[in-house]
Amino acid sequence: MKHKSELSFPNTHNLLKSVLIGLVVCLGLLCLYYGWSFGPGSRRSDEEASRSDGSDPIFGGFVLHRDFDDLHEDQEHNSEVPKSMPVCDLQFSELIPCIDRNLIYQLKLKPNLTLMEHYERHCPPPERRYNCLIPPPLGYKIPIRWPESRDEVWKANIPHTHLAQEKSDQNWMVVNGDKINFPGGGTHFHDGADKYIVALSRMLKFPADKFNNGGNIRNVLDVGCGVASFGAYLLSHHVIAMSLAPNDAHENQIQFALERGIPSTLGILGTKRLTYPSRSFELAHCSRCRIDWLQRDGILLLELDRLLRPGGYFVYTSPEAYAQDPENRRIWNAMSDLLKRMCWKVAAKKEQSVVWAKPLTNSCYLKRDPQTQPPLCDSDDDPDSSWNVSMKACISRYSAKVHKEKGSGLAPWPQRLTTAPPRLEEIGVSPEEFQEDTGIWRFRVIEYWKQMKSVIQKNSIRNVMDMNSNFGGFAAALNGKDVWVMNVAPVRVSSRLKIIYDRGLIGTVHDWCEAFSTYPRTYDLLHAWAVFSEIDERGCGAEDLLIEMDRILRPDGFVIIRDKPAVINYIRKFLTALKWDGWLSEVEPRVDALSSGEERVLIARKKLWDEGLTAM
Repeated sequence: MKHKSELSFPNTHNLLKSVLIGLVVCLGLLCLYYGWSFGPGSRRSDEEASRSDGSDPIFGGFVLHRDFDDLHEDQEHNSEVPKSMPVCDLQFSELIPCIDRNLIYQLKLKPNLTLMEHYERHCPPPERRYNCLIPPPLGYKIPIRWPESRDEVWKANIPHTHLAQEKSDQNWMVVNGDKINFPGGGTHFHDGADKYIVALSRMLKFPADKFNNGGNIRNVLDVGCGVASFGAYLLSHHVIAMSLAPNDAHENQIQFALERGIPSTLGILGTKRLTYPSRSFELAHCSRCRIDWLQRDGILLLELDRLLRPGGYFVYTSPEAYAQDPENRRIWNAMSDLLKRMCWKVAAKKEQSVVWAKPLTNSCYLKRDPQTQPPLCDSDDDPDSSWNVSMKACISRYSAKVHKEKGSGLAPWPQRLTTAPPRLEEIGVSPEEFQEDTGIWRFRVIEYWKQMKSVIQKNSIRNVMDMNSNFGGFAAALNGKDVWVMNVAPVRVSSRLKIIYDRGLIGTVHDWCEAFSTYPRTYDLLHAWAVFSEIDERGCGAEDLLIEMDRILRPDGFVIIRDKPAVINYIRKFLTALKWDGWLSEVEPRVDALSSGEERVLIARKKLWDEGLTAM
């Protein structure tokens, strides 16, 4: 290259122009690369991720993944606390970090689309986690309260009307000014889920046309649930459904269901077991759920078989059950043959619906030819193991005790809520310990409500999550209130979730080092008992969990955090930044048999953001 003194003036001008254009192009490419490679407000850049001290500028340089006592001691000498946190762009107002198809593209994953792997969980690695607060959509309002919310929601809160147009002939939902109404229809029950439920009850000859069958049917799994109107109308029959659907082409169906205040969750019958223990449901339901039940040697039906209790029902309302064209006849014959080999029997069949029943004992399995397909599962298979476990094309046999007693041995609802279930023995818990746990949580919940009595309004709480549910005592204590509870069993104690289902409650297994599979703004109250201590022991960040809790908490919603004093002291530093300072209360609770040491109870209320902040 020539020295500057050797260049003429015109050449120098052209060179400078070229250099400037090159710089602009390079900067543009760099912005494009980093904007594409990282999600909203990525946790840290490559350079920051390599820092040996683990600091994060978003949290004021606080050191992550250290003992809470050390963290609190550091802050005693460092008065600087975060006054605010970054707000994500509005395009991320419905972000579900572990069910994000954009992430799949960015990470260049290659899920099997035929097996629905792209609808399963794929969580971002730590360096790609967002570190910003998820904003509500413009015009967001405090949700309409239950029970009115069953039939109407604010359109601004879920500004999607494509389902109303696509399903206009099926009465799923109707746009009505600034609201969306839900007439109660479905793909195969246009005249309303209430009439459909009564018709099914009559088919099965249940007393008084009540779907709960005298309290013997309590837990239902509704796969491909749409906007969950079936589950909504089951509630008046004292039946609770886990309404399940993926984030697919009808991507907002579960969001609508939760906005309505109906128990529901995102999930897919794909390659992984559903995150529920074996023998959790008395009945599974599919109304035109468009699932290929014959694929992979019937593996999806075998997953339902794992989840159904002895004698449990599968209600199937679909053209295959009644249509006479060759293709539907072929599917019907193949399903009937498969279910016969699984030892299921037709309990009722009328018009568009057929109901199969699972056997009560192992007797039919033992009479099959040893070469019959599908085979029985190996004796070392744990049918209750469900977190990140692949489905298996085999039949889960009953234990010797269940086989002998010909059933689950559960009391009818509502007695089963407080009756010690037989499966306590499997996890080494005595009936006395169970009853003590129930009593402790009854007292704790009374104390919580005393703390909040000045700010709780009638029906202001509907969707509740217990983030560390133990035996379901917290949810059981709320039974007299018009709420439903998603009981979450952390992976390390997932065996306890079957006790929760045996009480007639619902829940799921989850790892709180990851994001939960739900939409933003879907719960009114989050209860976290010793959750932060548990994830800290595993090296996961409290800040990540706080941001995740904020994502799923509705504005005006409450968090109840019960943990060690050092944990509470640390979390309190972030309340203003999280905008959880709408109302605060902190007490030292009475020590009881569940206390692992000194505890504090912090209750905080999330503010409704103003439009200016949302638009940042």
